[in-house]
Amino acid sequence: MHSIGVTHGVQAASLTAPTRPTVSVIVPVYNGGEAFRRCLEALRSTDPAPYELIVVADGDTDGSRDVARRFDAQVLEFAQPNGPAVARNAGAAAASGEILFFIDADVAVRHDTIGQVAATFAADPSLTALIGSYDDAPGADDFLSQYKNLLHHFTHQTGRAETFTFWGACGAIRRAAFLASGGFDERYRKPSIEDIELGYRLSQAGNRLRLDKTLQVKHLKRWGALNLLRTDFFGRALPWTELIHRHGSMANDLNLGLSSRLSVVAVYTLGASLLVAARRPQVLAVAGVLAGALVALNMPVYRFFFRKRGLRFTLGVIPWHWLYFGYSGLAFLIGSYRAKRIFGRRTRTVQ
Repeated sequence: MHSIGVTHGVQAASLTAPTRPTVSVIVPVYNGGEAFRRCLEALRSTDPAPYELIVVADGDTDGSRDVARRFDAQVLEFAQPNGPAVARNAGAAAASGEILFFIDADVAVRHDTIGQVAATFAADPSLTALIGSYDDAPGADDFLSQYKNLLHHFTHQTGRAETFTFWGACGAIRRAAFLASGGFDERYRKPSIEDIELGYRLSQAGNRLRLDKTLQVKHLKRWGALNLLRTDFFGRALPWTELIHRHGSMANDLNLGLSSRLSVVAVYTLGASLLVAARRPQVLAVAGVLAGALVALNMPVYRFFFRKRGLRFTLGVIPWHWLYFGYSGLAFLIGSYRAKRIFGRRTRTVQ
């Protein structure tokens, strides 16, 4: 058991219609800084307001818990960081709303977000969980942050409505279903794929999960090159590969779509052909064909970036996007080798 302290702010009155479920918002935070303040400001301005706002201060050292109290949140406190899985579970245990709505500390909701979540669940009693999408106007204006957050937006906007995964940055779930599932896997002690893992379990248990592309929030995170690479490789790709092997299936959707898998193969083949071309220049023609194939495979992505940010930005995206396929493929090979030793099962593709 984890020891936490609890302080109570003023619980926001529920302004939802009587027929709509109550929505408890849960925000885990570790040294949230200015983005966290903006997150709370956005939540305070929603109409209707959440039934309750629970902030889990996960061992923060920058005074985030004090900021939360100033916004009249109910604050749960950990003395040391335990990771977002533990923090979200603690918030869920303290919540009393019918819907648990998890929001990351660097996300800003829209004015009508709470009402949209409540209305969706009220209209569909068979729905277990709901996830949203980042919007197309990221909060940080540097190239890497725009690229990464816009790519996430595109991935969700082109995904299937009936989904297989959950998303802790903007994800809502019926409280009863969450508790019955056992919540987030607390073996994930750092930000990772604890939300995806929960989605896998929910889906395989027969629950309905929906991606609502109109449920959009703003991501305020500023990405640096090292942070982006470390997070994508160690925090996402490696553990996600092991999760795929553990469950024995790979969905043909979102980051796991067929075009992404073909792009990984094309990137490695392109790299090999360029190495050979250093001694056999005629192989450059093969490299050119492979580069063209990569562009063609990902043309919808590049058209999207061109519409949003223009040609110069899109040309800057391409090397980063190909690098993403490169390290994702490497992570899949390493993760598959490790998983094979543990699980020893074949992976099937789910359409």
